[in-house]
Formats: sequence, structure tokens, C-alpha cells
Amino acid sequence: MSKKQRYFIAGTDTDVGKTLIACGLLARAKTDGLRTAAVKPVAAGCYNTADGLRNSDAEQLLAQCTLPLYYEQVNPLAFEPPIAPHIAAAQQGVRMDAARLAGFTRGVLMQGADLTLVEGAGGWRVPLNERETLAELPRQLQLPVILVVGMKLGCISHALLTVEAIKSDGLRLAGWVANCIDPEMSELEANLDTLKANFAAPLLGVVPPLQTTDWQAQAEAAATYLQLPG
Repeated sequence: MSKKQRYFIAGTDTDVGKTLIACGLLARAKTDGLRTAAVKPVAAGCYNTADGLRNSDAEQLLAQCTLPLYYEQVNPLAFEPPIAPHIAAAQQGVRMDAARLAGFTRGVLMQGADLTLVEGAGGWRVPLNERETLAELPRQLQLPVILVVGMKLGCISHALLTVEAIKSDGLRLAGWVANCIDPEMSELEANLDTLKANFAAPLLGVVPPLQTTDWQAQAEAAATYLQLPG
């Protein structure tokens, strides 16, 4: 990796494993001796601590950062209810727009890590407010996208529609990862073949169901199935 690489981690839906794959990529980069950083600009579904609201996804990302970042740098906007972020923000009277999230994110991008990942929330068209979706964040920052496809029945349509939206927003798909979230999925290989035939971007890895619930162990295990974009 000869230059600083920055990517936006998107998913075909919520609960497809964006954080797992992001942590796996960060762990892979650390193994390769690279400096890492991550941002999850907005997170809903947080819990109270003595230091304020915390989100488990953001904590996992922070654990994979080799740069000395504060939690608030990784996750600047945190909401307690596990609901759509724009609804949680409206309930609490918090202003949330792409320009503000881009400002938070630039603060981490300026730290100069070799690999910085910016993880989204939910799918590609998650609303930020009445006018914008979260897709406006990578648009403003001109970040190439790594798409996490949750391998389950229906994933082909979700994946193709998401890639179509990414391209229509003027962004480049740098690669995609197949995360096998349904261990009983029928015709996995046939589904993978269909996606490969329709995506010009490289497949960065196929991650099987992992046998551990430990964050660090999950990241390290996922890393063995992943490669960084070229």
C-alpha cells in the first residue's frame, strides 16, 4: 500500500456485518504493518457508561485503530435508542447533516493513517434528515466504497441495487466482501458466481460464519479471509 487509502464501508442492509468486515480489514492492515484508523460518524443503539454513550460497533473499530484516537473521534454522534439515526436525532433535537458528519470525519482522515475506514449505518439510503441520506457523506468526501454483501436469500437484488445507487452517486466501488450471515443459505456458490459476473470490482473475500463471539478473535479470524483493495 503505497499511498494513504480511505474507504467508506457500506452494506446491502442493516445487520450484514459491516463492522465485522471493517474490523477484519483493519486487523489485516495491522498484520501488514500499516497504521490504521476508523470512523463511525453516527451510531444508534448505544448504552450509558460513566464516560457517556458508547456503541459496541464503534468500540470494536476503536480497538483495531493503531492511531491513538479518542472514542468521540471514532463515534462523534451517538444515540441510545436502537432506531433509525435520523429519527433518534430528531427526538433529541440534534442537528445531523452530511456537512457536519464530513467535518468530524475529516478530523480523523487528517491523522494520516495508512488505512482509514469510514463505516456507514444500515444500508446505502439511510436518511440523515428530510433532505439528505448518509450516501451524501462519502459523496462529499469522495471516498471509494467497499460493499459488504450479507449472503442470504434476496441478497442479489439488494447488492445490485446498492451498486447501482453507488455508481449513480458518482462514487467508485473499490471492492466487495461476501459475508456469510446465513449458514444455511442454499446455493451459496451460485449466488457468488452471479454477483461476480455482475460486479466489475474485485471480491475482497468470502467470510464464513465465525465460531467465536470475542471481538478481537472475530476480527483476527475475518482478517484471514480478507485482502485489502489493490
